[in-house]
Amino acid sequence: MNISLANIDYLVLLCYVAALFFIGIYLKKKKNDNDLFLGGRSLKWWQIGFSLFSANAGPTMLIGFAGIGFSQGVVGSNFEWFAWVFLMVLAMFFLPHYLATKISTVPQFMRLRFGSRAYGFLVIYSLISILFAWLGSTLYAGGLLISQIFGWSLFKSVILVACVATSFTTFGGFKAVVRTGIFQAIIIIISSIILTVLALHKVGGIHKLVNAVPGNYWKLFRPASDPEYSWVAVIAGYPVVSLYYWCTDQTIVQKTLAAKNLQQGQYGTIFISFLKVLMPLIFIFPGIMCFVLYKQSAQPDNAYITLVKHLMPHGLLGLSIAALFAALVDAVSSGLNSFSTVFTLDVISRFFDLSDRQKRYTGRWITVLTAICAVLIAIMFSCSGKGFFELSQGLVSILAPPLTVVFLSGILWKRINNIGAEVVLYGGGLLCLIIGTCHVLGYPHQGFWPHFLLLSFYIFCVLLVVIVVVSLFTKPTRGAVLPSLIDTNRNMNYNSRKVWILWGLLAVVMTIIYFLFS
Repeated sequence: MNISLANIDYLVLLCYVAALFFIGIYLKKKKNDNDLFLGGRSLKWWQIGFSLFSANAGPTMLIGFAGIGFSQGVVGSNFEWFAWVFLMVLAMFFLPHYLATKISTVPQFMRLRFGSRAYGFLVIYSLISILFAWLGSTLYAGGLLISQIFGWSLFKSVILVACVATSFTTFGGFKAVVRTGIFQAIIIIISSIILTVLALHKVGGIHKLVNAVPGNYWKLFRPASDPEYSWVAVIAGYPVVSLYYWCTDQTIVQKTLAAKNLQQGQYGTIFISFLKVLMPLIFIFPGIMCFVLYKQSAQPDNAYITLVKHLMPHGLLGLSIAALFAALVDAVSSGLNSFSTVFTLDVISRFFDLSDRQKRYTGRWITVLTAICAVLIAIMFSCSGKGFFELSQGLVSILAPPLTVVFLSGILWKRINNIGAEVVLYGGGLLCLIIGTCHVLGYPHQGFWPHFLLLSFYIFCVLLVVIVVVSLFTKPTRGAVLPSLIDTNRNMNYNSRKVWILWGLLAVVMTIIYFLFS
C-alpha cells in the first residue's frame, strides 16, 4: 500500500531526521556524556518514563495493536492495562536489588545471586534474545512497513532503519538513546492522538462507534472457550511473559539501571504505567475505528496504514510517517545499545582489562557489527514464510519461562540455590527451545499445542516446581546471598510511602477501567 506524499510531508520527514541527529549526536558534544552504556546513572524519572515508552512503542504497538483492535476489539488492551502490575513488580521488588548491587547489566545480577555458571548462561541468553527477538524481528517488521509506504525493496528499507539507528547510537551512546527516545515518544503520542481524533470524527462520535461493532469487541475478558484471547490465557500466561519482558529484559531494565537513585527509577516506572492508561485509546481504538470505516478494503496488518492514508492531511501525514519511523528507530537503537552493553561488559571485559575509553570504542564497534548481524537475521525472517506476530510471539514464548522462574524465585526466597537455578536455566532452556520450536512449526500437527500464553504458563509451573524441589533437596548456597527486600529498601534510606500511594491511585484507575469494560 503505497502512500502519496506531498512536498510538505517530505519537509516534515526531513525536519524530523535533522532533529533526531541534532538531539542524539550534537548535544552529546554539549553535555560531555562519558558513559556509553548507562549515561552516568543520572536519569530523572521523566527521562526514564519517556525512554521506556519509546522503547516499548515499536512496530508491535503502532501496527500490531491497530491490527488487534481491527480483528478482536478491546481485548488487546490487556497487554497494556495489565502491564502496570509487572511494572510495579519491577519498581518495588527487582529494582531495589538491581540498584543496591550497582550492576550495569542483568546478567551481572545473576552472577551475584547464583554464581558464574548461571551468569554465563544468561549472558548468552540475553544476547540471543536481544539479537533475534528484539533487533531481528523489529528490523523485519520495520522493513515491511517502510517498503509498503514508499514502495522500496525490503532489503533497502531494513538497511535504512539500521543505518539511522546505528549512527547516533554508536556516536551518542546511551544518553543519545534516552534523549532521542524522549523526543520520539512525544512525536508518537501527538501523532497518535491526532489520528484517533480524526478517526473518531469520521465515525461520528463515541456513541456510533460503540454501536457499529459486535458486542464482544468491548469485552476485556473473553470466555474460556475463546481460541484466541480467553480470560484464562490472559490471566495465567500473560504474567509469565510480562515478568520476563519488564523485569529481566536488558533493553527495558537498562533504562531503570541508569536512574539517579531508586526513587527516580520508581517514579519513572510509575510514569510509564500512567502513560499506559492512554496507550489503548490511541493505539488499539484506532484499529476498531478502521474496522468501522474501512472493513471492506483493509486488513488487520495494514489497519494503521489505512487510517493514516485516508485520514491524515498532508503535513500531518508526514508527521505520522515520522512517528512510525521514530518507533522503529528507537526500538532498534535501544536493542543495539543493550547488546553492546552486555557484550562489552560481560564478555569482552572478562578476558581483557579495558580502560573506560577502550570500552567505549569497543562498544561502538560492537554496535556496528551487531547492526549488520541484525540486518541478516531480518532478511532470514523474511524468507521464513511466517508473519511478524507469529515469529515474535513464538520467540518470546520460548525465552520467557526459565528466566521468569529463576529471577522471581531468586529475589523472593533465599533458599533457592545455585544448583536449582542452573537446572532450570540449562535444562528448562533446552526444554523451552524444543517445545517452542515444535509449537511454531506446528509439530506433530496443528492444534496439538495450546495457546502460546497457556503454554508459557504450563512450562512456568513445571519449572517452578523443579527449582523448589532441587533447591530443597540440595545444600544451600554457601557464602553471602542477597539481602531481603526489607533490608534493601532500608539501606536505600528513603521513604517509599509516596511511591506506594501513587501505585494505589493507579490501581483504582485500572479497577474502574476494567469495570467499565467488563
